[in-house]
Amino acid sequence: MSVAPAAYDRTAELRALDATLAGVRGLVSSGARHVPSIFRVVDHDEEPPALQPQEPPPAATVPVIDLGDDRAAVVDAVRGASAQWGFFQITGHGVPRQAMDAAMAAMRAFHEADGGEDTDKARLYSREPGKAVKYHCNFDLYQSPVVNWRDTLYLRMAPDPPAGDELPETCRDALFEYAKQVKNLGDRLFELLSESLGLKPSYLTDIECNQGQIILGHYYPPCPQPELAIGTSRHSDSGFLTILLQDEVGGLQILHEDKWVDVTPTPGAFIVNIGDLLQLISNDKLSSVEHRVAAKNAEPRVSIACFFSTHFHPSSTRMYGPIKELLSEENPPLYKETLVRDYIAHYYSVGLDGREKTALTDFRLHCES
Repeated sequence: MSVAPAAYDRTAELRALDATLAGVRGLVSSGARHVPSIFRVVDHDEEPPALQPQEPPPAATVPVIDLGDDRAAVVDAVRGASAQWGFFQITGHGVPRQAMDAAMAAMRAFHEADGGEDTDKARLYSREPGKAVKYHCNFDLYQSPVVNWRDTLYLRMAPDPPAGDELPETCRDALFEYAKQVKNLGDRLFELLSESLGLKPSYLTDIECNQGQIILGHYYPPCPQPELAIGTSRHSDSGFLTILLQDEVGGLQILHEDKWVDVTPTPGAFIVNIGDLLQLISNDKLSSVEHRVAAKNAEPRVSIACFFSTHFHPSSTRMYGPIKELLSEENPPLYKETLVRDYIAHYYSVGLDGREKTALTDFRLHCES
């Protein structure tokens, strides 16, 4: 006679993980040799990459754009990559390699420091929305059907940046310098994106697409059973623009023409991708593309994602919808207008569900034919 598998209290397991204040790395450090049930991609619409049929990798590769090339050529390349891929890598960006390396080392050091009571990690562990600096395991821990094999250090750099003493001294200077460098790069990219849409260079910054800057330092510990888990579930980004720095471990994959394509690490390069809100205001001229991170068991993976949005202060009344200069009788608006805070709140309520770009789809207008 077969025995039914023992039921488990999922909510209790989630709370127990949260209560450790040590995240996924705490599990690994404690000697865990199996993936706990809350991490297992079972009875879910998406299988982890390790369980999917192994095929030769697609020949297509994410475009690489040298920002030092001729301006017109760069604008043209940004236009094509943002429309067709939603992702591109950039070189010639002007951010000192020293600043990039120092930020990666600082983020790795923070995540690999000991946890437990009376440590920086325990002090910063939080899920409070208003905190400028916090550390946690999965922002959507209680909403998403599968817990991702990932911990995160969250830094709100603009508006209202954190006080210096809110960051651990060991990584403070490196991360503040990195934030400044990437903010300048983001402003430059918004100019290129504005021009790629046929608008004046300052258009996107004039409507405050760059006013919010959030940095997430992700840490993916080695997974004892990577075939059962996923580093980050399939999703698209909620804001306007993301600039990502990843180490040499890799694992990032984007969905291109219904196939998963590896984004191979390029030393000294950044990965740039379009967010949901930029697809919305560009009326689908730019594409916010779904992506994920595979779990691996070789060595830890570290990445630093810088998200540009705008402030979503309760008093803000700026509405974002398809840019009127891009609309015509042949190109009617495809999305309804929204406050950024309302879009972000909806995105967070959905969580990284690993299935579809649900949040953006919910703001699409259903035009009668």
